[in-house]
Amino acid sequence: MFDFSPAELTAIALSLKVASVAVLCSLPLGVAMGWLLARKNFPGKLLFDALLYLPLVLPPVVTGYVLLILFGNQGPIGRFLSDSFGLSFAFRWTGAALACAIMGFPLMVRAIRLSIEAVDQRLEQAAATLGANPWRVFFGMTLPLALPGVIAGAVLAFAKALGEFGATITFVSNIPGETQTLSSAIYGMLQVPGAESGLWRLTVVAVAISFGAVLLSEWLVQRQRRERAA
Repeated sequence: MFDFSPAELTAIALSLKVASVAVLCSLPLGVAMGWLLARKNFPGKLLFDALLYLPLVLPPVVTGYVLLILFGNQGPIGRFLSDSFGLSFAFRWTGAALACAIMGFPLMVRAIRLSIEAVDQRLEQAAATLGANPWRVFFGMTLPLALPGVIAGAVLAFAKALGEFGATITFVSNIPGETQTLSSAIYGMLQVPGAESGLWRLTVVAVAISFGAVLLSEWLVQRQRRERAA
C-alpha cells in the first residue's frame, strides 16, 4: 500500500518544500504585521485589517488569477522581478510558495496578533523606563512572551500551505516535478480510473504530516509555557 511511485515522492517532497519556504519567508512580515495591528492605531487601520484578511474570504481561484496577472511573466511585478533580479514565479515552484504564503498569511497574522495583545503592556512600559530601547523591548520582552502564538501562527500557515489547491493550480498549474504538490497530485489522480491506491497513499501522508505539525506545535507551546512558569 505504501509503495510510493517516484512521482508521488516528488509531489510529497515538493509540498514540504513549498510549505516550508512559504512559512519561513512570510513569518518575519507576519510578526511585524501582528505587532502593528496589536500595538498601533493609525488612519485606515480598519481598511488595512480587512485587506489583510481578504484571502480568507475570496475564492482561492480569484487569488490565483490576481497573482497570475500581477506576478506572471507579462505582469507588472513579475516582469520587473524577472528583468531586475532573475526571479520568476509563474508556473514555477516559487510561484506555488508565493500563493501558499499569501493564503496562509491571514491565519498567521491573526494568531500572532492575539498573542501579542495578550502580553501585558505594563511590562513593556516598565522595561522602557529602565532604559531599554523599543527594539530591545520587543525582542527581549514582547516576542518571547508571544512566542506560543508565533508558533501557532506558523503551524497554521504551514497546514494551510500544505493543503492549498485553488490559488496554486490557477497561478502555477499542475506540472509534475515542478508545481505538482500533494493536493494537485491527489486532484490529478481523481481524474484517472484505477488510481485509488495512490489516492489513499497520498491522503494518509497528508493527514500524517498535518497531524504531526499540529502535535509538534502543541508540544513546543506547552514547553514554552512550562519554561515561562519556571
